[in-house]
Amino acid sequence: MKHFDDKKGRPKPVYTQQQAKVRVSRYCAYQERSHHEVRQKLAELGMYGDEAEAVIADLISENFINEERFARAYAGGKFRTKQWGRHKIQQGLKQHRVSAYCLKAAMKEIDPEEYWATLQLLARRRWDHEKKEHQDWKRKQKVARYLLGRGYEQDLIWEAIDEVMENN
Repeated sequence: MKHFDDKKGRPKPVYTQQQAKVRVSRYCAYQERSHHEVRQKLAELGMYGDEAEAVIADLISENFINEERFARAYAGGKFRTKQWGRHKIQQGLKQHRVSAYCLKAAMKEIDPEEYWATLQLLARRRWDHEKKEHQDWKRKQKVARYLLGRGYEQDLIWEAIDEVMENN
């Protein structure tokens, strides 16, 4: 029985459970993966249902997949490299279907002082970027909209903007 790839019309190889496990273990060794990503990868390999769950269980027992470790790495990475706020990180973790417990653990990965310093830095940069806007209220709105898009909390945003305005 051959399976066909919809996009290119070529035969899609059928993997045994062991072969799929080897492929997915390499996939997981490359970087941290969520359970959801692994399920999607297994689906690409033609594994569904109980077979896929068995492979996932093996990978969990061999510590290739760890949901809490993934959530912590995701939160820390998105905050440090992309300077995302808590809201945007939480949304990303929810898209990965991470449990509430792991989501809470991931938020502990973000240091409050570092978070505030990053928010202030972004507010200052954006304030300077919007210098052609001469009306302060419009400038404040543009900076606030930008920071909201980055996933920061509204009350912290207004605090940071007020601080930037005081120091100007």
